[in-house]
Amino acid sequence: MREIPNNKQLILFDGVCNLCNSSVLYVIKRDFKNRFLFAPLESNTGKNIIKKFNINTEKTDSILLYNPKKDKLTYKSTAAFLIASRLGFPTFLISVFLIIPAFIRNWFYDYIAKNRYKWFGKKESCMIPTPELKSKFLE
Repeated sequence: MREIPNNKQLILFDGVCNLCNSSVLYVIKRDFKNRFLFAPLESNTGKNIIKKFNINTEKTDSILLYNPKKDKLTYKSTAAFLIASRLGFPTFLISVFLIIPAFIRNWFYDYIAKNRYKWFGKKESCMIPTPELKSKFLE
């Protein structure tokens, strides 16, 4: 596993989910300040962070945002909106939804997460980044 620099944050995502992979590519295109690195939840890095923070993957099978500087993990809608807040215009504007209580935001998030394979499909294996994107991925 590569070390995560303190000036970056790690986005852990479901590597076989088409919606998740599309979201990762969306973030990469708009991460103008190069703030994020990526790893699938299924990777060794993902498994180590899940274990470290004692995440129950039966209840939380969502995007995770790890901040190595603060040694903090956020998940579900909070992670998604924090990621959006660090992207370019107009994407950062949707972070305004952070004012809505998390239990309301996460109800919508969980509904989409529960249906993501049915609506968007699933890959047989994790996405393999192109050579140009390889530096953005830990594994």
